[in-house]
Amino acid sequence: MPTFKGYLETLKEIMHMPLTTADPEIPARRVTADYCARHFKTPPRNVTMLTRDFISDSLYNPAYGYFSKQALIFSPQKGYNFGEFRDSADFLSTMGRQYEEIEQELDDVRSIPRQLWHTPTEILKPWYGYSVARHIAQQYAEDRKNGVHNGPLVIYEVGGGNGTLMLNILDYLREYEPDMYNQTEYNLIEISPKLARQQLSRHASSSTLHGNARIINQSILDWDKHENRPCFVVAMEVIDNLAHDVVRYDYQTDTPYQALVHVFDDGEFEEIYEQVYDPLIREYLATRAQAAKKYRSPAQSSRLYRKLRSQLPLAPNLTRAEFVPTHAFRFVQVLGKHFPRHRIVLSDFYKLPDTVPNAVSAPVVQTRFDGTMVPCTTYLVQPGWFDIFFPTDFELLLQMYNHMCRTGASAPLGPARVCSQREFARKYAELSKTATRSGENPMLDFYENNKFLLS
Repeated sequence: MPTFKGYLETLKEIMHMPLTTADPEIPARRVTADYCARHFKTPPRNVTMLTRDFISDSLYNPAYGYFSKQALIFSPQKGYNFGEFRDSADFLSTMGRQYEEIEQELDDVRSIPRQLWHTPTEILKPWYGYSVARHIAQQYAEDRKNGVHNGPLVIYEVGGGNGTLMLNILDYLREYEPDMYNQTEYNLIEISPKLARQQLSRHASSSTLHGNARIINQSILDWDKHENRPCFVVAMEVIDNLAHDVVRYDYQTDTPYQALVHVFDDGEFEEIYEQVYDPLIREYLATRAQAAKKYRSPAQSSRLYRKLRSQLPLAPNLTRAEFVPTHAFRFVQVLGKHFPRHRIVLSDFYKLPDTVPNAVSAPVVQTRFDGTMVPCTTYLVQPGWFDIFFPTDFELLLQMYNHMCRTGASAPLGPARVCSQREFARKYAELSKTATRSGENPMLDFYENNKFLLS
């Protein structure tokens, strides 16, 4: 397949591309992330793969993936007493010192530095988890009252991290909703074997053991069991790490082209393009067109702009890149097919700083070196060493979710809605528990770049 790039664009890329010693005559095998997980213990070379496979392999490969080897979730031994802090800055200073101490301990005992990151579940525990539990409990009670739900409270959590959210939700239900707790089934679906083992250990060593919880080491994208009962699906800070594909459009025809990553025999990378033939990308683009009829990718310019641009000398024939959330799309497909009577509780980033430049819905690619976060300007980085996470267009996600999951038998559940982190906290959180002495409140003021999708 030919590569579709303009002369100036190609020249610019060459000027910024590391020199490669690879032999261009060596043929490259076409592989997937699943194939790499089964066959490679080190990052492969002389291969090509779709962008989503490259990103998924970089993050989740069991032998060298970022979440398998490098990543650790910051988790203080016990929740903070926010009333002891003067203000949010005082709290951040204390948390920063603890963060540095843990990093130093890790670096002292390992020859390779590990990467730490934090989540609202951990730094606002147990109150953040309690707010999620309160939302679920209120919705469950309302559904029972309206005859929508007459069975046990069934919860599926996707990507449970350290298992903190599971424990906080179950602790809340046992203390404040004991009748509801006694008929609760909690299922935690975790792709990472390391995190699944950690969750099992955390649950077993908890002072409040819950006999109604089970941990399933599996990717939600491969889920094939049918759950026909009404249930809640909880996904907190999950879809930002679901792999995306890269699409660019022909300036004249709007024909989409999919990106492939070519890994040379010396470990260098090249991005090449071919017309979209991948079934998942094609299905995503078709469903987006049906669900969001007024949506037009920011990468696609107006007809007038395209006409003017085409008359410029050496104008490129493809638009800038758009990262399309094919694995998040697959996740919604799984929900619609295998959890037809579910309600969703999903939260994630809707905007991020320091994203890869000159692309639509681009990710943040970063690693931590010597205590400093280092952002990158490309996703074409050594697999396993970098976190790659994406913002979510919640308004577009809402339209696609309602189109895919709120039709037919699930229509009586009503359409989903989007709200901000602050709106969710004001409605469901016990804000007095996270207020500092100055009145500043991390539950309201932190993670302002997060939104919720609720149904």
